[in-house]
Amino acid sequence: MPLKVAIQMDPIGPIDINADSTFRIAEEAQARGHSLFYYTPDKLAYREGKVVARGWPLTVQRVEGDHFTLGDEVEVDLADYDVVWLRQDPPFDMGYITTTHILDMIHPDTLVVNDPFWVRNYPEKLLVLNFPDLTPPTMIARDLDTLKSFRAAHGDVILKPLYGNGGAGVFKLKQGDSNLASLHEMFSGINREPLIMQKFLPDVSKGDKRVILVDGEPVGAINRVPAEGETRSNMHVGGRPEKVELTGRDREICAAIGPLLREKGQIFVGIDVIGDWLTEINVTSPTGIQELERFDNVNITAKIWEAIEARRAAA
Repeated sequence: MPLKVAIQMDPIGPIDINADSTFRIAEEAQARGHSLFYYTPDKLAYREGKVVARGWPLTVQRVEGDHFTLGDEVEVDLADYDVVWLRQDPPFDMGYITTTHILDMIHPDTLVVNDPFWVRNYPEKLLVLNFPDLTPPTMIARDLDTLKSFRAAHGDVILKPLYGNGGAGVFKLKQGDSNLASLHEMFSGINREPLIMQKFLPDVSKGDKRVILVDGEPVGAINRVPAEGETRSNMHVGGRPEKVELTGRDREICAAIGPLLREKGQIFVGIDVIGDWLTEINVTSPTGIQELERFDNVNITAKIWEAIEARRAAA
């Protein structure tokens, strides 16, 4: 049965249609006969008991430079929709969090993907704390002396903002590196949030694997190899995607976390695995669909929509 689908995302104009996962989600929805409505997060509002959004009917096509067509701008009641996709990129700031509170008011009668309550409570660098046996030594702290003690115990470390994304603000600090205090001062001047520090994993030179799970089940993976001279493997900063198979350890990690993801309505999730260790569980706006589909010649997005359609049919 055709569904009415609204997509809350960053501006659609500048996206890379050959890499953007939201574009691929919209493309597959359209192919399945679902109607699309698009709006940006700043157009979402709560008004007198209703959750509304001002945006546009959307049609997409895989033509670079001409990849979308918009209908007339209109305000809609999102309670009239079958599905709302929560797809804007982090940072996971109070603006992002507020959108999850507003969308909570229509979910689950309108299926919000991923479930906004658990997106809010399980941001990527925090959900992994539920699985300490799967992760490298990790600390979340704001106090400089506490961070120094962790580095003293573990040697080379990675320091990054707790709610960042795309590899922004990620630093490798060697045991004797004298920049920790300066970086702490810089981050403290930006916000009052803690930092996350993890033991550095040398296996990152071989790649940071992105494993995609659909409704708690792994459907494939890509490897993201850092550019020469880089520690970060994110494709936003020049990481190179390459084909890779799921290992036994990858499946073990997915078996441990999958039931929780499924129970909490996290239908489309991307986890990051370096060597044998889980480093992040991305539930806000995961990427990697298009690269995986090209490498494995499979329609991963169809599996996502099948999971959504099954939930709507059971509602």
